[in-house]
Amino acid sequence: MSYKRFDKEDVVVSAESVTTPVWSGNATTLSSFFTSSTQIGGTSADYYYDVYQTASTDTSARVQFSIAYGDKQGSGSLYYNGSVAGKSPSSTIYGQYRNLVLGTEEEDFTFGNTTAEHFYVISVDRARYKEKLMPGSLTLKLNKSGSGEHLSLTDNSKLITTTTFTDAGRVYELVSGSLGALSSGKKNDNGYTDGSGSYGKLLPDIGVIILNGKALDATSTAGGLNLGINRAANTASLNNGRLYDALDFSGSFRIQSEETVTSNFVFVRARNSEFNYSTNPSLITGSGELRHNVMINTPQAFVTSVGLYNDNNDLLAVAKLSRPLLKDFTKESLIRIKLDY
Repeated sequence: MSYKRFDKEDVVVSAESVTTPVWSGNATTLSSFFTSSTQIGGTSADYYYDVYQTASTDTSARVQFSIAYGDKQGSGSLYYNGSVAGKSPSSTIYGQYRNLVLGTEEEDFTFGNTTAEHFYVISVDRARYKEKLMPGSLTLKLNKSGSGEHLSLTDNSKLITTTTFTDAGRVYELVSGSLGALSSGKKNDNGYTDGSGSYGKLLPDIGVIILNGKALDATSTAGGLNLGINRAANTASLNNGRLYDALDFSGSFRIQSEETVTSNFVFVRARNSEFNYSTNPSLITGSGELRHNVMINTPQAFVTSVGLYNDNNDLLAVAKLSRPLLKDFTKESLIRIKLDY
């Protein structure tokens, strides 16, 4: 075996941002939405709906995202205990995301310039978005079945100069528009509703979209969807299903993910006097002599692979060449190896 120690300048580290589709099958836009009757029929549906890209019974079905409804007052779902008002799955969801995003139990969610006590959460499955969602790539369309009312929402990452951070990382407001640009039919210059603030928030670093319930419930003339969220106390209102229906009727949810891929570039340099003898044992006779005399004065070898070893001579990685590379005393070679992780 022939070993050669690398010099410091032979190894270069590089990092680049890679953008990829979020949804299964490398789909840029999710246009079909399915739920599982088994999951919806169980107790977990009190908290969230899992949404698939195909029928949940299909072998290729994968959870794409989940829908949950949170309410500070615990409205819209049955109380855990009828004698303890306000403690319900919706209040649990509200408290969970308040702690996750705001990092406190004392503050309320503010959407743009308006405080709201109830919201929807779209949580993209972790396997879908890898490292983080890509700001500016969101187009979320919502239609209220049979009403003709519809919304197209995006984030304002391309419209601001300063990014806001929370306990959950970066946060952007949701506005009327698509792919980071405001809609021509927006109600206000900032893309917000009339009187209900922004449409929600995008938290790309945790793969979460929070939709302002107050904005969705606003009338169409105020820029809302008139979704009809039921906030009755101690009532199984099935509010998760209302947002699912608005998504299913629109048939369009577009967003991309991005991740930082770190690469090591290793430059393997073979000088003219190096690596000219094959390591194939069949070239040596039993007495230790070269089997072919022509190899004595004009040796040559064909490089087919490069092994990377540590100081203990443990093999760490192997790079294979696309075709054998002829090497002799009249030739020098430079092989570049790229390691992604």
